[in-house]
This record gives sequence, C-alpha cells and structure tokens, in this order.
Amino acid sequence: MFTLPAGAAGSRIVGLGHHQPAKVMTNDDVARFVETNDEWIRSRTGIVTRHVAADDVTVADLATAAAEHALADAGVASDDVDLIVVATATADDRSPNTAGRVAYALRTGVQPGASTPEGEEEPDLRDVVGPGVIDVNTACSGFAYAVGLADQAIRTGTARTAVVIGSEKLTAVTDWTDRSTCILTADGAGAVVLQAADQPAVGPVVWGSEPEITPAVRIEAPAGRFAQDGRAVFKWAITRAADRARRVVDAAGIGLDEIEVLVAHQANLRIIEPLAKSLGLEDRVVVTDITESGNTSAASIPLGMSKWWHDGRLPAGAPALLFGFGGGFTWAGQVVLTPTAR
Repeated sequence: MFTLPAGAAGSRIVGLGHHQPAKVMTNDDVARFVETNDEWIRSRTGIVTRHVAADDVTVADLATAAAEHALADAGVASDDVDLIVVATATADDRSPNTAGRVAYALRTGVQPGASTPEGEEEPDLRDVVGPGVIDVNTACSGFAYAVGLADQAIRTGTARTAVVIGSEKLTAVTDWTDRSTCILTADGAGAVVLQAADQPAVGPVVWGSEPEITPAVRIEAPAGRFAQDGRAVFKWAITRAADRARRVVDAAGIGLDEIEVLVAHQANLRIIEPLAKSLGLEDRVVVTDITESGNTSAASIPLGMSKWWHDGRLPAGAPALLFGFGGGFTWAGQVVLTPTAR
C-alpha cells in the first residue's frame, strides 16, 4: 500500500577528514595534575601525546572542521549532502543536536546563533531544505553505529550522500584528579563521506551490547565525569572482543585473511595489539593513532583512519575492519573498502 524508495546496491567511502585542536598535551603535562610520569603512562597505555580543545571550542566545531575536510577530500559540495550523522557522547547541548549544528555551519560558516562574519551578508535559508540530522550516542562504538545507520539509509533510498562524523571533547568531562582516566582522554573529530554505489563497499554493520558490564564505562549525572572500571574493560577486550570482531568479518562474507587494515577503537595500545594478534592481523596495517591522539571515544576510529589515509599509510581499495567498543557497554563494526584513489 505504500510506495517505498528504491535504494542503491550499497555505499562507499569517497572522502575522509579529521580535525584536532592545536594544543598538544604531553605525559609530562599530565603529571602536573596527578602523580604519574611519562614512562608509567607509555607502558600502560601507549599514549605519548593527546590534543586538548580550548574552552570555547565545541564538539560541533570539531565535527564541522572534520566534515569540511572530508567533503573537500571527496570533492563533494555541502549542498549535495542529504544526511549527517554524528556520533558523540560529549555533546554540549540537548537541542539543537550536534548534527543539526554541523548542517547549519556547513551552509553558513558559523554555528547557530553566532554572528555572521563582518563583511558577509546574513544567509537566507527560508527556502533551503537541509539534510537529515541524527546524533548517535553509544560512546566509543558510536562511529561504527553511525556508519551502519547511514549505509542503511543509502541502501533503502532515503539518502544518497551522507557525512558520518565522530566528534568528542572528552577533556571537558575529565576528572583531572583521577589518574586512571585523565591519562587517557583527548579531543578531536574524524569524518567520512558515504555515497550511493552500484557495488557495495561498506559491509553490514554488526552491533551488540554486553549487559553484565553495562556500567563499566560511564559519564553519569550529577557529576558528569568520565569514569570506568578499567579491569572489566580490559578483561572483556582480551577475552571477548576478538569473537565479536570475527562476527563482523563473517557478516561481510569474507575471511580474516582478506582483511588488510584493522582500525579498532583507540582505547589502549595494550588492547589494540592483542586484538590484532588474536585475529591473526598483527602483520597487516594496524592503526595505532592512540600514541599521538590518546583516547577520543567515538572520534578515534575515523580520526585515526583519516590521519593514516592522508599520510599515505593505508592502501587504496583495501578491506578494512572497523571495530568499536566502550560505554554502555556497546560494540559494533563493519568491513569497508578504503577509497580507491587518494
């Protein structure tokens, strides 16, 4: 009885982008807040530096910059985007959502409510139909969830060009007196542009949760500070993450021997390296941006992937396993092909 839109066979990544604040915080800088040192942090996390946003920089600001980079990389105009999905656990506001703020900024060059730059006319948006705008909050697995939603929207015909962003300002919710968490957190954003494709280049999303450790990673009221049961997270990552990641590869209809790139959530180098080994991928390209960028939650997968892509460290047209896990306790992933040209 209803007319359903005819979707594309699938979607593909046509552009990647990222943005990090200019301020870099070293381990020695962190040691000014809590009793720790560079060697202790490196040996337990692999982190050497992290980026920290200024007080007046928002999650939407970071997301917009990453989106602009990805659109430029893809050669796609913002007017052609019909869906924006932002994964974040640190949104500044309940409404407008972060995706809506990004959509407005891409059209106008400013955030909603901000003054138009001097010398420019106020844009007339009365007849403009903007993109669909969705925020996703599954914390560190959020980007994989967001890619899954965007890919499904393209395949069902409700979108043809989507910008998917992971953006976080974790330092704004950090307890700088808690040595177990403040050594991890950082800020940044990463984005991909997805477009409809005749041949699918984004595999099906596989997602799930782990009810028994739901409170293991949290940002709860009234304190609103990031906290976690590090032992529970580490135990899950070492004993169960590989099984969940194998499900992702199986759903894509390929074997682990065909995976050329692993982009896991950048939680801890002591998790990423054992995961790669458990999957038999230690001799492939394993993104380890955590050393330079710290833990950026939902931003970590697209941030690391984009940085390594633009640095020429990822092969073109290669099967890449994306796998995120964290707050909730949630996990998700998909196999994607990297863009075919740089």
